[in-house]
Amino acid sequence: MNTHHKANGHALVTGGAGFIGTNLVQRLAKSGLDVVVLDNFSRAGVQNNARWLSGTLGNRVRIVRGDVRNAEQVLEVVQGASQVFHFAAQVAVTTSLSDPAADFEINARGTLNVLEAIRRQPEPPTLLFTSTNKVYGALPQLRLEKRERRYEPADAGLAQRGIAEDQQLCFHSPYGCSKGAADQYVIDYARSFGLPNVVFRMSCIYGPHQCGNEDQGWLAHFILCALRQEALTLYGDGLQVRDALFVDDLVNAMIAARDRAPELAGHAFNIGGGPENTTSLVEALEQIGRLVGRAPQLSWRPERVGDQKYYVSNTAEFTRRTGWAPRVPLAEGLERLTNWLRNNVSSSSEVAPLSRTPLSWSASEKISA
Repeated sequence: MNTHHKANGHALVTGGAGFIGTNLVQRLAKSGLDVVVLDNFSRAGVQNNARWLSGTLGNRVRIVRGDVRNAEQVLEVVQGASQVFHFAAQVAVTTSLSDPAADFEINARGTLNVLEAIRRQPEPPTLLFTSTNKVYGALPQLRLEKRERRYEPADAGLAQRGIAEDQQLCFHSPYGCSKGAADQYVIDYARSFGLPNVVFRMSCIYGPHQCGNEDQGWLAHFILCALRQEALTLYGDGLQVRDALFVDDLVNAMIAARDRAPELAGHAFNIGGGPENTTSLVEALEQIGRLVGRAPQLSWRPERVGDQKYYVSNTAEFTRRTGWAPRVPLAEGLERLTNWLRNNVSSSSEVAPLSRTPLSWSASEKISA
């Protein structure tokens, strides 16, 4: 195994109090690493995640309230890091349509700030950047057959394999453009400057610590609507298909990518549950209805800009390079997420206030490695 990270360097996770960040930070800290989280606390639920991380991991984790748009702050938290996981992002297509400039500043400029900070280090840390399947656009060229409960590719081979990394890039929506630009910058900094950078183009990720909403984290959003008996809006006909990956499996993939970053550098990999873990929206609602005992009441709206009718990840290349494969079947993962949401967040749509325990430190404060 080709490892790159320095023995005493900390791990930096931008957006680390978010859903995926919380799960990764827990794994990193439990492996013995000191972890610095940079998060601007703009998303609902991150306060609860930050309090949970602080209470569970103690002095293994240091949470810095900050923003990737602040280049000086980014440079300070990158200094001394052995590995960087860049998750901080504006994540909603809808928000990008209403404020494209802010979307660009966070996703494109923020990523460039991270890259420049890494490039300035005498021993650059590994970088894993979370991109999105939206860099492939709406995929209108895919020939699909409309079945009773889902869309299926007319090409049987594509249905068996999923969409690979050789799919042509086609940025659609300002969100697709900003994430796509960041995706390409991360790849090019590996080429141009020799940085150990890896990109994950991710499909639907789900699991504990996810407080989903209409714009992101749709499986959690569906479950919460069912648990709270709240109405749910579906966009399009509900037959859209996605592959879903449980967050524990994603974290395993991230650790594998970090450990092999020098040999994987400059490559993007499609990461998701693959053809074995697909669901349409209406199929997911049926499963959730069985788990919860009731399905949410539905209303329907036209499909949204850039929405893919079918996206399933072909993860074969990452599996070939690392040996990684998803382990948690969709049915099991949905049950685990439902139980977590029922026990942790379903009783109220309000976000719990921050505890009195200090969770944030000034980025100028020395970060111990």
